[in-house]
Amino acid sequence: MTPAVPASPDAPAQAPRKGRNRNPAPVDAPSFEDHLAELEALVDTLERGDLSLEQSLAAFERGVLLTRTCQKSLDAAEQKVRILTSATEGAEPEPFSHE
Repeated sequence: MTPAVPASPDAPAQAPRKGRNRNPAPVDAPSFEDHLAELEALVDTLERGDLSLEQSLAAFERGVLLTRTCQKSLDAAEQKVRILTSATEGAEPEPFSHE
């Protein structure tokens, strides 16, 4: 039995409906720790070598997406720490753009 590769986190759960918000916030969005655990599981699966080439490529693609997602979370946390530890009084965190 070969392990299934998880679906992409940015894949919509269902098709958007007209007149509704097309990007609703997920109720229980996965945390940084959830993404990291999934990434570690993918690495373990890939290292075992039990997947077909197509499954390996899909797992690798998912791993790249998870790595980028984790890096964005770390960048945002680092920015907040910098702001909180800066000498500027009244500094407020701003959304971080990695682009």
